Formats: sequence, C-alpha cells, structure tokens
Amino acid sequence: MKRSVAVCVSMILLFALRTQSQGPDEPLKLVQTIPLPGLHDGDFDHFQLDLPGQRLFLTAEENAAVEVIDLRTNKVVHTITGLNTPHSMAYNPDSKKLFIVDEDRVDIYDGTSLKPLGKIPMKAHADASIYDPVAKLFYVGNGGKQAHEDYCLLSIVDTTSGEKVGDIKIDVDQIEAMAIEKSGTRLFVNMTTTSAVGVVDREKRTVIATWPNAEAGKANGPMAFDEANHRLFVVTRDPNKVIVMDTNSGKVVANLPNTGQFISDDAVYDPSTKRIYVAGSPFLNIFQQRSPNGYQLLGQVPTSYHANTAILIPELNQYYVAVNHHGNTDAMVQVYKILP
Repeated sequence: MKRSVAVCVSMILLFALRTQSQGPDEPLKLVQTIPLPGLHDGDFDHFQLDLPGQRLFLTAEENAAVEVIDLRTNKVVHTITGLNTPHSMAYNPDSKKLFIVDEDRVDIYDGTSLKPLGKIPMKAHADASIYDPVAKLFYVGNGGKQAHEDYCLLSIVDTTSGEKVGDIKIDVDQIEAMAIEKSGTRLFVNMTTTSAVGVVDREKRTVIATWPNAEAGKANGPMAFDEANHRLFVVTRDPNKVIVMDTNSGKVVANLPNTGQFISDDAVYDPSTKRIYVAGSPFLNIFQQRSPNGYQLLGQVPTSYHANTAILIPELNQYYVAVNHHGNTDAMVQVYKILP
C-alpha cells in the first residue's frame, strides 16, 4: 500500500553497514535486473501473475501506470497508462480479463490486447484486494476513513462477467492484506486500525469472528498463510515484526525472530520449502519454519531504498522485487533465484 517515503536515519546507517554482496549461504541469489524506464520517484504497490501467459503485472501507483513484464524474456513489453492510483490486481486466465483496483473504481482490461473494457465504481480508497481463482471472485477493499465512514466494504467482483455481485461490511475504517482458505469458506482480513484479524465467511458473506492481536503487535499490514499447519503470519508496524496466529483458535502462538527495523508491503509463505519471505527495506527477510510454532531467521538480503513490493513465483523458482526510482537509481525489478 502507499507509504511515506521517509526512512529513518538508523535504517540508512544499518543499510550502509551491510555488504551489498551475497554470501554463499544466502537463500536467494540476485540473477537479473529488469529496467523500468521512464518512471519518476514514487512507490510501487503489488504484482499480479498471469502464469499461463507468462506475464507479470506491476502497479506503479504514483506513476499512474501498470507495467507488463514478459517472464520468458524478463523484459517490459507494455505499459498501461491513463490510470489514477493503481494498487492491486486480479487476472482471470479463462475470461482473459485483467482487473486493476484504481482508487475509486476497478478498471477492467482485455488480457490479450490490454485495451480497456469498462469500470466498476467503488467507494474512496479502493486498495487492498484478493482473488479467489476457484470461484473466480475478486474481493476488493474500499471505503473507510478516506470515504468518511467508520466501516469498509469488501466488494465482490465476478471476474467472468465483469460485474459486482455483492458487498461484505467490515466494521473498521482501514483494512490491509487478506488470505483465502482453500479448504474452507473463510477469508482472513487484516483490520489495521484495530490491530485485529477479521474472519469472513465467503458463503454467508459476513464477518463471523474478530481476533485481536494488539498485545503482540499493532497496525497490521501484510499477511501470509500456512493453511496446512493452520498458521497465519501477520506483519505489524508498531513495532515492525511478524506474529503467528493459530487459525483454529485465533490466538497469537509465536513471534518470528526479531530482525530490527524494517518496512514491508508484501509477505508470502512457500509450503514447498516452509519459508516465509517478508519483502522490505533495508532488508528482505527470509524465515525458516522448523515447526508450527518454531521459526529461524534464515537470511537477510540487503535491498534498495523502499523495495517493499515483491512476488514469489514457485513455478519459476524465482522471487521478484520492485525497486522504485530514487536519486540517480532508475526503477527496476530485481530477479532472485531461490536457493536450497
């Protein structure tokens, strides 16, 4: 999500003290950079994958654009312009439609020609979202304090028809990341301003539980999910840390090892390696899951300024990190190979 570009002096000093080279035991290896020419200073928000089409979409929110990257060549092949502040996306490979959450609407694009097909109005601050690829439904968070309301909506978009089919009310004025339960009907929502996780029943379309976590950490941001072990990873921003919640009980059961100050917008759990990747600056942190309640810091990879947006693509054994334009450094995407 959109963040202040201010970084504290302690972070800059910490970054300067770390070597830019990666040691032989690092879990990631930088193998390529993809230039993103023409972008001025400003944050990225989120990636979206089109695996059948071997493409990667990236929202350059403050540049009002979406970059389209060909994964076969790792080159930018198109830039979608004419947007407001794009934040997050969904792609339906069957209907071949791209959905871009764009501040007060969802823009729909033809996935082949990348030409606009239409718009779905939303309340102010349409931002966080998640896609259910089985039901082909796109859940879009909107409303809240920027809409001068004390609640948010999860608007449900059918990605086959391209129409909004419902709303779910969330009684909090700001939400962030979400996770979908594949084996059940639950959807987990980070309720940022109340430092809690909301549990939504996707069939009943209502909130069925609220799990507070303020005693462990406040201001929930990114989220990752280990469904097999019933563990939810919540990145908090006060302080900056990762807490572990049991999705059977809703209780905080562990904390990931403290890595000090970091800023993050993306976290993901890889069930094949049992690793948690927390993108951020000044470091990309990788944790190893030893047991459902036991975690080890596996590595810290120094990143560029405000490189807080990332995506893991297990099928390619690669991890992509977006780096914004700053100073004399052009915007780029760093491509990392996942090491055993």
